[in-house]
Amino acid sequence: MQTAIPEVTTEFLEAFAAAWNRHDVDALMSFMTEDCVFESSAGADACGTRYVGSEAVRAAFAEVWAVFPDAQWAHARHFVHGDRGVSEWTFLGTRADGSRVEVHGCDLFTLRGGKILLKNSYRKSRSPS
Repeated sequence: MQTAIPEVTTEFLEAFAAAWNRHDVDALMSFMTEDCVFESSAGADACGTRYVGSEAVRAAFAEVWAVFPDAQWAHARHFVHGDRGVSEWTFLGTRADGSRVEVHGCDLFTLRGGKILLKNSYRKSRSPS
């Protein structure tokens, strides 16, 4: 008997976004495949900084809250089509130096087996206020 693999839905992406706003790295990682990849918005490479594997991705996710302890992703909208998904959001956060960031961004997801294989993040570039 073959077990059906759950399909990723917009509700799945809503729950993933809610885990980001709770700063819950354990919950976030439960949405990711074991061999997951995170391509951040910034970095030296064309893809930003690329983190491969659950340990590296977990550390990168946690680092976001170290840089922006009050980080929130507001006004999220999601869609899923086949093995691809998109989340659009407004990122809000304050750096340690007190500068405030508010920018629009999106995540492009590649999905496999009912989980996120790749989280490819994009964010508008804006001077801190």
